[in-house]
Amino acid sequence: MNISRRDLLKFAGLSAAAAAVTGCTAATGATPGAQGAVGKMLGKHQVVIIGGGFGGLTVAKELKKIDPKFDVAIIEKNDSFMSCPFSNCNLGGIKGVSLSTLTHDYSQAVEKNGYGMLTAVVTGIDRANKVVYTSKGSVGYDILVLAPGIDYNYKGQFPTWSDAKIAKARRAAPAALVPGGEHVALDRMVKNMEDGDVVITVPAGKYRCPPAPFERASMIANFMKNEGLKGKVIILNETAEVAKGAAFKETWKELYPDVVVHQDNCKIVDVDFDKKEITYVQTVFANKEDTEGVKTTKTLSYGIFNFIPHNMSNPVIEMSGVATTPDGFKKVKMATSPEKPVSFQTATDASVYAVGDVVGHAIPPSGQSAIWSGKECAKEVAHVLHGKSYSVASALPYKSANVCYSMVNGNPEEAIMVNHEFMVAGPVIGSKGSVPKGDEANNKFRSSGLAKATHDWYKGAMRDLFN
Repeated sequence: MNISRRDLLKFAGLSAAAAAVTGCTAATGATPGAQGAVGKMLGKHQVVIIGGGFGGLTVAKELKKIDPKFDVAIIEKNDSFMSCPFSNCNLGGIKGVSLSTLTHDYSQAVEKNGYGMLTAVVTGIDRANKVVYTSKGSVGYDILVLAPGIDYNYKGQFPTWSDAKIAKARRAAPAALVPGGEHVALDRMVKNMEDGDVVITVPAGKYRCPPAPFERASMIANFMKNEGLKGKVIILNETAEVAKGAAFKETWKELYPDVVVHQDNCKIVDVDFDKKEITYVQTVFANKEDTEGVKTTKTLSYGIFNFIPHNMSNPVIEMSGVATTPDGFKKVKMATSPEKPVSFQTATDASVYAVGDVVGHAIPPSGQSAIWSGKECAKEVAHVLHGKSYSVASALPYKSANVCYSMVNGNPEEAIMVNHEFMVAGPVIGSKGSVPKGDEANNKFRSSGLAKATHDWYKGAMRDLFN
């Protein structure tokens, strides 16, 4: 029997799924307000970190680098790590990238860096007694670092949806912004797809990795082009904002003019997952002064639906009881004082810090931002443990605190980038981004040099976290 390349891709996806299905960084599976496993005290540590994603792993490693005597432990639900950054390259069929490329063994990081790790679900946090309750027992701390990542706010976006319908949405139209099974499911759908349209939604408000949906659209379009599949990649954007907008739009116009379709100001009203139909309202504004616009209700059929709902902080944040912003995302309010104008310490509790997606700073929620904030948070915590003071403001401004690459083409491999400078902006860390031309000679945003930099960044980040 002759096996086609597409069949090989399908087999490879199934095989990788078996290895990667348990990987899910920074997700805790916690329920707000829950407490359990109180009776068994597992021990106490100087620093306990909730979440083994980019931010949590960085804080743990940096603390042990600063002082090997520090007693540091991470609580993480899963026994393996899967990376969201770089994962769209797998969907795009980029050579040498698979689900296995994205999956890493936590035990390697533990052995190399010397901190501890408890694989357990967080079920409650008692700040008064400095105890974290988990599915395996209780853990005491002197300092707690919250790095749990995001969750999806289906209920806030669709109040009338039942729990069963939300569960169906997670299965049938995986968002794939929280790593693990969602990435496995979306990978399977793309690798097994036939002719038809792929629909990707872009939510309003803060969400993890703003360029991700647009990079994903580019990579799926690349896969479809390489496989000779007919159909479109339709982006239903709830706003008109496009991260790295000029660079992505240049790419779509030149490489995927008949494939990628971006529609702005599209609000999802309902989805029939059995009929594979999306109902949405698109608003067209006459000009910048028009605040009402003309609204039109539309129905769209799809073959694959990558449904990214509104994001919010992981429920661990609500469970901790620290103050949060009033918006739907519930960012953690950060401490500020004349001595420490910006900090990763929470405004609520001097013994609790936060890093990564959940911080209340005005910085992009990305893997690189989490690494940068993890390093600064570690310095701040280490100084406290040593009885000294440290101001994050001393590290600012920082010109390339967040360098984010997005792969947009596979043959030849090409990518675009954004570079953020971080600075003190009142009581928070602010950011200013720029999208440089990668190919100055041809006046283009995308380039093969940036594609190589994308590979190099990912390899370097994984080497830094796990070696």
